Amino acid sequence: MPKVKFDILESTCVPLPLQNIDTDQIIPARFLSATSREGFGENLFRDWRYKKTGEINKEFVLNNPKYNGKVLVAGKNFGCGSSREHAVWAIADYGFRAVVSSFFADIFMNNALNNGLLPIVISEDLLTNLQNIILKDPSAKVKIDLDKQTFTIIPTGDYVRFSINSYKKECLLKGLDDIDFLLSMKELITAYETKKTR
Repeated sequence: MPKVKFDILESTCVPLPLQNIDTDQIIPARFLSATSREGFGENLFRDWRYKKTGEINKEFVLNNPKYNGKVLVAGKNFGCGSSREHAVWAIADYGFRAVVSSFFADIFMNNALNNGLLPIVISEDLLTNLQNIILKDPSAKVKIDLDKQTFTIIPTGDYVRFSINSYKKECLLKGLDDIDFLLSMKELITAYETKKTR
C-alpha cells in the first residue's frame, strides 16, 4: 500500500450509521489468508455488500452511487472484536483516508494510525448531526486539517479539535510508518551511538 502524506483532506463522506461494527464485519475471516496489504478493499464489508447468492446488495451504502468519498462516517464503537490488522488494510485499500466515529476500539485505533488511516473521534451529537447531513445531501463535504487537528463540517461550519498522539501525527504528516521513521532518524541514531561508545 503506497504511503501518502496526510495534511488537509476535503472530501464527501460515506455514512454507515451502525453501532458496534466489528472487525469480522469489516473483513470476514475467510479473506485473511493473503499476506500482502493490497487487494483487501474488494472484500471490505463483503457480507453486507453481497447477498448469500452472490448478488450485489443494492441496499448497502457502498453499492449506492450517491455516496462516495475518502471519509467513512461510522457509528459508535467502530472496530471492536478481534485485533486483526487486515480490517484497517481493507478500509485503506478501498480508498478511505479517515474514519469518523464517537468511539473506536483501542486496538483498531492503533492499527489505523500504524497504517496511515486517520481515526477521528467526535461527540455523539455531532456524529448524529453529520450523518443526517450526509444522508440528506451526499455532496456535503468535511474538511480535516491534521496539522491543526480540526474537523469541520463544511455546510454548517461546525468544527471541533480532535486528539492524536504527537508521534503518530508526525508520521501521518510525513507519510511514514514506524520503520520509515526510524530510518529517517538514522544519522541521529548513528551519531548518538558513536558518541556513546567513545
